[in-house]
Order: sequence, then C-alpha cells, then structure tokens
Amino acid sequence: MIRAYEAEAVRAAEAPLLASTAPDELMKQAAFAVATEVLRELGRLGARRSGSTVLLLVGGGNNGGDALYAGGYLARRGLQVVAALCTDRPHVRALAAARGAGVRVREVLDGAGAPRWEVLATLADRAGVWVDGLTGIGARGALREPLAGIVTALEDRRAVMPDEPTVVAVDVPSGTGVDDGTVPGPVLRADVTVTMGAAKPGLLVRPAAALAGRVVVVDIGLGPHLGEPALRRLTPADVADLLPAPVATDHKYTRGVLGLVAGSTTYPGAAVLAAAGALRTGLGMVRYLGPDAVARLIHDRFPEVVVGSGRVQAWTLGSGVDPADDARADDVRDALQRALDDGVPAVLDAGALALAPERLTATTVLTPHAGELARLLSTRGERTSRADVEAAPLDLARRAAVLTGAVVLLKGPTTVVAAPGGAGLSQADGTPWLATAGTGDVLAGVLGALLAQRGEDLAAGHDPAGTLTAELAAAAALVHGRAGARASGGGPVTATGVADAVPGVVAALLADR
Repeated sequence: MIRAYEAEAVRAAEAPLLASTAPDELMKQAAFAVATEVLRELGRLGARRSGSTVLLLVGGGNNGGDALYAGGYLARRGLQVVAALCTDRPHVRALAAARGAGVRVREVLDGAGAPRWEVLATLADRAGVWVDGLTGIGARGALREPLAGIVTALEDRRAVMPDEPTVVAVDVPSGTGVDDGTVPGPVLRADVTVTMGAAKPGLLVRPAAALAGRVVVVDIGLGPHLGEPALRRLTPADVADLLPAPVATDHKYTRGVLGLVAGSTTYPGAAVLAAAGALRTGLGMVRYLGPDAVARLIHDRFPEVVVGSGRVQAWTLGSGVDPADDARADDVRDALQRALDDGVPAVLDAGALALAPERLTATTVLTPHAGELARLLSTRGERTSRADVEAAPLDLARRAAVLTGAVVLLKGPTTVVAAPGGAGLSQADGTPWLATAGTGDVLAGVLGALLAQRGEDLAAGHDPAGTLTAELAAAAALVHGRAGARASGGGPVTATGVADAVPGVVAALLADR
C-alpha cells in the first residue's frame, strides 16, 4: 500500500530525527537520492554522465539545500553542474558544500530581486537535466514572484527547445498543492519527482499528480513517527487480500447475491454491462429487477441471471436509468429503501444519484463522474461546477461524503474515493482508452459484486465510518482499470471487452496472494 501524508504530518515526523542527527544529515540523504535519480535518467536517455550538464534551480529553504547537496554529489561524479540561485537566501551550508564540490554558482536575481532572464535562459538552454529545488512542502497557494515568473518562463522555454530537458523535482513539483493535489498557479512540470520520507497527497491526486511524472519515495526513517495517512493507494497485493476466493464448502448464496436495478427501454445495454461486470467478478448470483424487454436482453447474454426479487447481500442501482422515467425511478427508490432498511450495501450509479435521499449510510457508494458530483453538491446547497470538481477532486469528493454520509467514488483518469469517516484513497490503474460508453456500467457491476461478496462484513453497523466500503470501492477501481488496460493492449477498447477481461485480472491478483 502506498501511504501519503500531509505536509504538517511529515514535518512533525522529521522533528525528532532532525534533533537527533548531525546537521543536514537528512538533507544529505535526500540529496543523494535525488542525485541517484538524475544519474538514472541520464542513463535512460543515453547521455554521457561525464560532461553532462545539470542545472540546479535553487530556492530558499531545505528544498534548495537538497538540490545544492545533490549537485555536489553529481559534480564529484564528473558532471557539469550549475546552480541558478533563484533566491537571495540560499541554504548556507549546502551552498558552501556545492561550491567545494565544483558546482558553478550563478545568481539570477538582480539587486532588486527581479530575474535576469537572459542569464536564466542561457543556463536553461545548456542543461539536459533541470533539478527543481525551488519550493517544497512548506509552500502554500500559488507561487509568488519572482518564482511564479521564473517557472512560467522556464515552461515557455522548455516548450520550444529542440531537445526538451528532463526535470527532476525535489519532494514535489514547485507550484503544486502538496496536500490537496490542486494547481493554483504555474507549475514546473516534472518527469521524475523524488519525494522524501513518504508520498504526499498531491502526488497521488490530479491535477497535480499529472505534473509529477514518475514518483520515487525515499525512506529517510520517518515511518515510526508517522500516524494515519491522509490518503492511500491500494496495490495489487492489497486488493488480493480484499478479494474473497471461493472455498470447497461455498455455494451460490455464500458467494454473494447482487440485486441489480439497471437499464431501461432507452438504455437497455447498461443493464447488460452491469450484469457482465458483476458476473465476471466472481459472485454467486445476480437478481435482476426491471422491464421485461431488458430482462430478455440480459437473458440472451447471461441466462444465469435470475429475474425477480429475493434476498441479496448488496445492490447496484441506477446504471442506464433516466430519473425522469417515473416507473424506473420508483424501482430505484424502492430498492434503495429496502437496502437502507435491511442494512445492505448499495452502489448508486448514474440515474440513481439524483434519486438519493439527503442522508445515506456509510455502506452506500455513490459513483459520480465530475459533472454528476457537481450536480450532487449543487442540489445540497454547495454551488459547484464540473470545472470546480476537476480542479479539486479530492476536496470535493470528501465534501460530498460528509454531506451525504456515503462513500463517494469519483470517476476520472485518477479515481478518488472518500469515506464519511475520513478515509481517502486514489487509484490510477487504467488507461485513457477506458473513456468510452458503458465502462462505468461495468464498474458499477464490479463494485456491486465486491460488496455482495463481503456482505457479512458490511452488514448494518459493521462499517460505520465506511473504511472497508471505501477500500472495496478502490479495489473495484483497480480491477476495472486493470481490466481496461488488459482489454486495450494499447489500443481502443469497448465496455464489453473490459467486462470480458475482468476474470483474468481477478485470477492474476489471487494467484499472487
């Protein structure tokens, strides 16, 4: 599992280590890791290490110190290293160590604190690798001048350079929201981010995560001093532990039964795809409630689906349902009320989102995309646009979880999951090819199956904070994303193909358990 911690928690964990180690010892550990990644990138690019030019972009504080110490390590390995001081208060000891190792130092601010653009441009053009040590986890909000102008100018320069330099960020790309993943202003986009002690939420959540490149977490001994993470990301091993593999004594009812209210005469295929996702995930039975025409369509594809009501361990509601269709809306409301009365988990997808009551339970999962989440928040008095959600998905998913009392799975290129009790997860396991009609219906079926399989663990009152429910939602996102990548093979994919790939993903996960 990848655990991400907010800046305040990381600084608190560093405090006892800083008090018990020699001055700059942690900084030197961090710097060595940065230097190692610079060398790795040069090797990947096929550049000669001896004679390769590295530009250190040095701000004030510890991140600038990390960059300077890293430059010293690189200079001693034979690289040409230049430090561009973008501050009038560089880390004194690190600057002296860099000079002593042979790093050339250039001041790029004039006496009034304004950038000397011609100097910076010349240095940038000559370097194949830029090390971003401008700001770290202590920065809040958008970059201020002169750094905002420097970053903007560097990004503009980079865009027209014939050989775009590789950018290695120290801890976080300068300008990103460390704790929330927002991008409040200009950002120096990284190809690699070397983050110290633990991942930060902004490295796991868009839009900031899309600017971080490959993330390398460097262990500097903070583990014993860190508390509960602010955000988690499940690995395949974590998901394998959540998947209930069948045993010899199982039968269809112990494997989980999912009630499905999906599809309509307008969108019949949504019910087929949701059923496909559920069946492919390995539960014992799907019970379908809906129009006869849709039921026949499902039976043509999946004769094992049982039509009619009965005992279930979870529900998937709303895929392909138009809330304006009174009959289908009533079906969704009735099933949801049954789930709430029985203490049974439920997935509310697509049309069901607009039919949900003000308050739900922590074993209910809402699965909106950005536009749907904006509407959900707006109907609850929080005027929100799709652009607002895309700019701050973690914060607004958390807000929706608090307002509704349900777990919120916000779909997107990075899936964000927020529980009303505070647990948060993010997953990025899919492929852009998944952005096609019907794949969300498959996800709703996969998630419903996982909830049904763990129905006893999610019975009324067993998961009051929604922690396990949120983990199962994140697990569904991983299974769905990996199925999409497997079905795609690098090319276009259909929702049916995604559903058909799910059993192989589940088998691979369980095989490695």
